[in-house]
Formats: sequence, C-alpha cells, structure tokens
Amino acid sequence: MADPTEFQFDLPPDRNWARIPLAEEIHQTAWAAAGGCASLRRAPQEEAVRVIVIHATAGASTAGAVSVMEEGRASFHWIVPDKDEPAHGKHVWATCPERLAAWHVRKSCAHPDICAGATNINRLSLGIEIVNRQNGRDLFSDWQIKATAEIIRYAAGKYPNLAHVVSHARLDPTRRTDPGANFPWADFRALVLD
Repeated sequence: MADPTEFQFDLPPDRNWARIPLAEEIHQTAWAAAGGCASLRRAPQEEAVRVIVIHATAGASTAGAVSVMEEGRASFHWIVPDKDEPAHGKHVWATCPERLAAWHVRKSCAHPDICAGATNINRLSLGIEIVNRQNGRDLFSDWQIKATAEIIRYAAGKYPNLAHVVSHARLDPTRRTDPGANFPWADFRALVLD
C-alpha cells in the first residue's frame, strides 16, 4: 500500500508550459470567509508560490470543508467536489484568492526536501482539498484525479517558481495521512507530467 508521507514530486524547472484556463467557479460562502482565515503573502504571488499541497477532507461534502473556513480554523485555495455532488465532473470550487496565503498547513511543519526545509509553508504554497471520507472505502473518482492534475498544470503555467507537489502527510507525518494511501499518486503524477 502507498505511503502518503512519501508523496512528493518536483516539476521540471525548465518547463515551458502554456497558461491554461481552469474550470473553476467561486464558492461564494468560502470566498467571503477567506478574509478571516488567510493572510497576505509577503512577496507577490507570482514569486512566492513554490509548493502545492494536496489534502483530503476526511468528510463527505464540500459544505463540510467550507464550514471549517466559516469557523476561521483553516482555509485552502480549491475544493475538488465528490462524485455525489452536482459540481463533480463540471468544475472545481475556488475558495480563497490565490494572492492570499491560505491556512492549510501548521506553521511549524517542514520537510528538508521542500523549499530547503522552510517552515510556514502557507506563505509559499497553494492548497487543494479533495472531498473524500478518508475511511479506506471512499475511492477517489477518475475525474477528481484529473481535475486535481489540471489545477497543478494551471498553476505550473502561472507561477514560474512552483517546484514541489506534495501531500499534507509529507509535511505533517505525525498528525496527517491525507490524501491517504488510496490516493493514486503515481497515476496523478503521470497526469501532471505527461
């Protein structure tokens, strides 16, 4: 079984990927809440963004994930909806402006292979939440994997310093397991890089 604490790949530094549009819709409730659970970046976003962190909600719905933002506890830039939700197969939800540093990784978390071991990864990253119960039985849909890969390709064409794609578990292995052992990391990596 795959170990999510090992989920990481780096994007080619010499990539010349075209900027592509992203099939996204603004989630109005999350967007309104983002101001209370995100911070301004210290550098312009085009320079600052170096990492994308892949999460899974450990819940059954977009609404459940958004409730965390409404409570001011955490935030993320996109939600990839579950197969039981109307948006599935159509678009991802934009939940926080990319110019803001969403609060999706604890400030003390770091890994030596990611941004030279820097802490406070939030100021250097974008966060993607994939709706999945994380119970071992809720499999990710093909569309969820494809949509997440499309977010990475969109960001890679927009942010020249984007280098790392990692799991939440890679950065916080003692507390987090997401996106989980059932996430098809090898297939996902191939979708991004091929």
